[in-house]
Amino acid sequence: MPTEAATSTSSTPSSRPSFIDWFGRDPTVTMLGVLIVLAVIFFGAMAPSRFFSGETLRAMGFQMPELGILALAMMIPLMSGGLNLAIIATANLSALVMAAIITKMIGPASPPQDVAGVIALALAAGFVASLVVGLITGMIVAFLGVHPILVTLGTMTAVKGIAVYATNGGVIGGFPPAILFLGNGILLGVPVPMVLFVLCAIVVAVIMSHAPFGVAVRLIGSNEKATRYSGVATDWMLVGVYVASSLLCWVAAVVMMARFNSARAGYAESYLLITILAAVLGGIDPNGGFGKVLGLFLSLILLQIISTGFNLLGFSPHVTEAIWGVTMILAIAIALMRDRLMARLWLGKTSK
Repeated sequence: MPTEAATSTSSTPSSRPSFIDWFGRDPTVTMLGVLIVLAVIFFGAMAPSRFFSGETLRAMGFQMPELGILALAMMIPLMSGGLNLAIIATANLSALVMAAIITKMIGPASPPQDVAGVIALALAAGFVASLVVGLITGMIVAFLGVHPILVTLGTMTAVKGIAVYATNGGVIGGFPPAILFLGNGILLGVPVPMVLFVLCAIVVAVIMSHAPFGVAVRLIGSNEKATRYSGVATDWMLVGVYVASSLLCWVAAVVMMARFNSARAGYAESYLLITILAAVLGGIDPNGGFGKVLGLFLSLILLQIISTGFNLLGFSPHVTEAIWGVTMILAIAIALMRDRLMARLWLGKTSK
C-alpha cells in the first residue's frame, strides 16, 4: 500500500502541465504573442485615436498581405536549408508579363467576355513565367549542387536585368476593375489581399506540416544526406521547393500589380531582407528543418504594427528599416538564447 500511495503521489505533479511543458510547446508563438500585446499597448498609448481607428486597421490589412505572401515564398526554401534571393525579381517579372498582356490586349471598347479571356491569359502567362524561373533555379541547386545563395543571387540579377531591358526600367499600368479588385477590394468586410494571403498561408501550413512534400522538405533541411539515404528523391524535392517558392511569387505579383495599378522591375526591393527577418523572427530555423506558418504569421503582424506605429508617430521609413535590421539581429540572438535555455530547463527536469 505505501508503495502504491507513493507511486500515485509522485505521478500527480507530472500529469499536470508545468510552465516548462506549456512554454516549451512553442516558445516562439508565446514570445510573439507577448510582443504583439506590448506593441499594441505602446502605440495605442502614444497615438490612441489614430492607431485604433478603422482606417489604420484597414491600411494594415492591405499592406501586410503582399509582404506576407513573399515571406511564405522565402519560408519554404529556408525550411529546406536554402534561400531564395530572387523572390522580388520573380514577382516583378511575373507582374510585368501580366501587365504587358493586359494593357496591350484590352482596350476601352473591349467587351466583358474579351476582358475576362485576356485576364485569364495574362494570369496564365505570369504563372508560367514564375514556374520557369523556379524550375531553372531548382534544377541548378539540386542537380548541379551549387549553393542556393549563389544560384538565387544569379537568378535575381538575370531576371531583373531581363525585366529592366524589356521595359527600359519603365512602368506598365492601367488595369481593368477586375484586376484592381484583387488588390483594393473588400470581401465580407475583409480586404481581398488579406483573404488571398490567409488562403496561401493555410495551404502552405497544411503542405509543410502534413503532406509528404512538406515532411521531405523538413527532413532535407535537418539532414539532406540522411534523407537521401532513406530513399527520398531529394533532388526533385529541392526542385519542388523553388517551384513552390516562385509560384507564391506569382500570387504576390498579382496582389502588387493590383494594389499599385502598375508593374515595374524595381518594385518592393526593400521587402527582400524583411521577408528573411519575418521568417527568422517567426521561428523559422535559418539552417532548415524547423518552423511554422503560425510563427511567421505572428511575426508579420508584429512587424506591421511596428511599421504602422512608427509611421503614425512621424518616424522616417529609413529609420523603420534600420530598426527592423536591429530587430533581425536581436531575433537571431534571442532564438539562440531561447534554445539554450529550453535545453537546460529540459535537461534539469529530466535529470530529477
